[in-house]
Amino acid sequence: MKDRTLVGSVGGVPPGRADFAKAAEAHRRALKLHCYRMLGSLHEAEDAVQETMLRAWRGFDDFEARASIKNWLYRIATNVALNMVASRSRRGRLMPDQLGGPSSERPRGRPDAESLWVEPYPDAELENLPDPAAGPDARYELRESVRLAFIAAIQQLPPRQRAVLLLADVLGWSAIEVAAVLDASVASVNSALQRARARLATLGRAAPLVPMADEHQRSLLERYVQAWESADLERFVALLKEDAVCSMPPWREWYHGRRSIRGFFGAVWPAYRGFRLVPVGANLQPAFALYSLGAEGRWNAHSIQLLALNEDGIGTMTMFMQPLAQKLFTVLQRPMVLGA
Repeated sequence: MKDRTLVGSVGGVPPGRADFAKAAEAHRRALKLHCYRMLGSLHEAEDAVQETMLRAWRGFDDFEARASIKNWLYRIATNVALNMVASRSRRGRLMPDQLGGPSSERPRGRPDAESLWVEPYPDAELENLPDPAAGPDARYELRESVRLAFIAAIQQLPPRQRAVLLLADVLGWSAIEVAAVLDASVASVNSALQRARARLATLGRAAPLVPMADEHQRSLLERYVQAWESADLERFVALLKEDAVCSMPPWREWYHGRRSIRGFFGAVWPAYRGFRLVPVGANLQPAFALYSLGAEGRWNAHSIQLLALNEDGIGTMTMFMQPLAQKLFTVLQRPMVLGA
């Protein structure tokens, strides 16, 4: 396994390198978030940051403080992420509603193990942020820029446009700084940024968040949990917006509208003995680990749910199902079997 720090416990490290390593490690968490936005996957982001740190360590002699450590590390990380995207044998990470129209029937066959799916990001990785790298010209707040819908939307941008948008509009870098990172002209950066913003607007996933009173959100989530744990289908459906969307990666099927969602859950809920929901933290959104009661009397890991809410109710419900959920339970530090 690769060492997760630039400098281990081995003695004899020159002071300049040791100071550099310490400064670089201070940016690790923000770099991981940047790579997650680029790649749509926590584990790929971790690999990208590790590669970034190794390249930085090996390239220390060429650095010579010609730029800030932060800018230099982001340059390396962005290009590592771009190389990772280019090397993928499969298309970019997506959500089910980006693959085709909504379904009116239950899923058939097997989950789609061939597609790359956008993954959630643990709130624990966002501690001590807002992003210390964000500049004054950033167009997105931290909460907006880690929403699952935003991450899914930017995966549809061409990789270099994605990089430009993240550096300029999320981190607040100037066109000159972005051009230096990508070895591009300022004019080409501004052009790519315009195209990225226009494309993102057409996807309808980057609208600013509408503030929601904590008390209203708490009440809505309490009713949501109660509806699931009592298997009260009508109560559950009443919490959904009329145009709500429900998707279940790695299944390709997704459902649009109360009627369609009601039909799906009305068909599948009777097969279960009971549910329990445990709050988890992901993408700074309401999220739950869902457990189902097995015949042996144990509460077994079922799925990870992320919700998007507004004053009118639940707009989007994303359920990460097995086998994808097994990895996510570990990432979100939840057991596979819930204690009594």
